[in-house]
Amino acid sequence: MSVVQGMTARPSLSLSRIPGWISRWVGYRSRTPTKLPVCVIWLWSFVGAFGAMAILQAVFTHADTFKARNVPPIVGSFAASAVLCYGAIEAPFSQPRSLVGGHTISAVIGVCIYKLFALSSHLDDIRWVAASLACALALVAMAATATTHPPAGATALLACTEEGVIGIGWYYIPVVILSSVLVLCVALFVNNIQRRYPVFWLSPAVAIPAPVEKELSAPGPDVDPNVREAGNTETTHPKTSHPADQLV
Repeated sequence: MSVVQGMTARPSLSLSRIPGWISRWVGYRSRTPTKLPVCVIWLWSFVGAFGAMAILQAVFTHADTFKARNVPPIVGSFAASAVLCYGAIEAPFSQPRSLVGGHTISAVIGVCIYKLFALSSHLDDIRWVAASLACALALVAMAATATTHPPAGATALLACTEEGVIGIGWYYIPVVILSSVLVLCVALFVNNIQRRYPVFWLSPAVAIPAPVEKELSAPGPDVDPNVREAGNTETTHPKTSHPADQLV
């Protein structure tokens, strides 16, 4: 079990039923992983980021489906996602829900906003409004759905400002979804070799309070022994006779 801010997190019971050779690659551990030297963390972060960026560019550059639609080699916001998903793998913003959900929501909002503003004959003059609105709406939508992923703000922005992205129109949305899934797949492989990813899939594991041991401290040295002893004895009062007790 892992301890976070005085709370003991229970491992996911559903993942614990999966064979270990599978559950390991989706982030399940029966015990908290040992802390690695920082140089090892840097190494795996480098491998993950390099591998993900290379795979994305290879897919969108060489696949005939994407070449025919003039899809950009890579959506720039995923470089920022690589920093989180391979360099800060325990951060809430780096988890699968935020990665895939945040980019998808932002792509939908970005394309919708641009299409709406494109109806105006003065698009070039008000494009800055479209870009700003897309980013702001994406931020609010991610916060409302608990899918906040900072790089996804750029995903919404690019849909209104980047000519290569604007040119593919609605096709931008499946491109972003596929990019998110590929980044996630690389993260599941690389980050689980010596580390653990994700910390959670949809929501953090249910936490139970860690046991708290109460320590009974002895009275301080400044306390008068007589006062201390008096505090431990019961106070007795002389018994007074009631007038009725004297009646025979």
